[in-house]
Amino acid sequence: MSRTTADERQADVIVVGAGPAGSTTAFHLASTGADVLLLEKAAFPRDKVCGDGLTPRAVKQLVGLGIDLDAPGWTRNNGLRIVGAGHRLELPWPELASFPPYGMVRTRMDFDEILARHAEKAGARLMERTAVTGPVLDERTGRVVGVTAKPVDDQGRKLGDETTYSAPVVIACDGVSSRLATSLGLERRENRPMGVAVRAYYETPRHDDEWMESWLELWDGTPGQSNLLPGYGWIFGVGDGTANVGLGILNTSKAFQTVDYKDVLRRWLAHTPEEWGFREENRVGRIASAALPMGFNRKPHYTRGMLLVGDSGGMVNPFNGEGIDYAMESGHLAAETVVQALALPDGAARERVLQGYAATLDDRYGGYFTLGRVFAKMIGNPTFMKQATRYGLPRHTLMKFMLKLMANLTDPRDGDVSDRLINALSKVAPAA
Repeated sequence: MSRTTADERQADVIVVGAGPAGSTTAFHLASTGADVLLLEKAAFPRDKVCGDGLTPRAVKQLVGLGIDLDAPGWTRNNGLRIVGAGHRLELPWPELASFPPYGMVRTRMDFDEILARHAEKAGARLMERTAVTGPVLDERTGRVVGVTAKPVDDQGRKLGDETTYSAPVVIACDGVSSRLATSLGLERRENRPMGVAVRAYYETPRHDDEWMESWLELWDGTPGQSNLLPGYGWIFGVGDGTANVGLGILNTSKAFQTVDYKDVLRRWLAHTPEEWGFREENRVGRIASAALPMGFNRKPHYTRGMLLVGDSGGMVNPFNGEGIDYAMESGHLAAETVVQALALPDGAARERVLQGYAATLDDRYGGYFTLGRVFAKMIGNPTFMKQATRYGLPRHTLMKFMLKLMANLTDPRDGDVSDRLINALSKVAPAA
């Protein structure tokens, strides 16, 4: 790795982490002419554990970035197919003014690099294999004024001397563990739901399914005659001969601490139809898992010159485990906030603008995530989930409402009755 000059180590904004949150933030900042340093500990292409499914909410952000969604590798889907309690229901994505009526699937191996290179083209300075080791604090004010980092080799090992990078604003997009946030004492909030996702890729004839499929019940044999497994499954066709197949479980489930997630996945898939191909001999790569930080599980989202975006701030939807859309949305909001702040001289006026970021997040998502936390607690009860699946799935109108609620897809104005009800519930629920 070549040495950087003093000027190259200075920037208007430092963004730590080039996942969907960081790359979206960097793109929007660079598009305004800001000098953005985007630091990423890995080298692209690199994988991340995810379902790879993108709802219309995420697609809207991709359209806003100018990503070519007609290019090879993008798989479009019509909506959500729900399987459970002997029912099989297909729910198209709602027709709304605020969001496109389709979803997408793209593997994170491709997706993250597409966004990072897009940010680079906009003018962001991407530095791969650069592991941030901590924040740099101003001795007088205690504000974050940069970060320290070390180069990383092919095996992910830090090596060489520590380098300091400086900027008046730092944006932490460094994921669920967020070294930057914890360095400032921002620990995970234990009263927020946490999920675990486990996924693998399989060669399958179902690779070009036009529906994202969700299983509300996982059985290790014939339904009703075998064990009901903890968690909720998915099958998302990637379109390249494989499907992303996985399951999620919430810490509101009694099995959360003791279950072997990979074993649960294998037991479920072993009893799916053999012609689907979800068997060990058709698996591509390893079975991998990752934590899902939900419902604003780390706050405040702004402190002392540093903003938290995406997973670093626990911005995964408790209703459905979706995080990419909120990572991108919060990244866009963070960029807008920082651009306005940097237009002001350093001092109280700039600080008021930066503090507005956290307040806007609370206003936009706080009530909705509160509803999601209640929902996560309810579905952690197997009895509730069993009854809800049995009696809810046959009611098509109810399920259309639930799709809008769980995917957070409503029109803020001129929507139908379900839109108005969801918006009203989100508004009256306290943001905490």
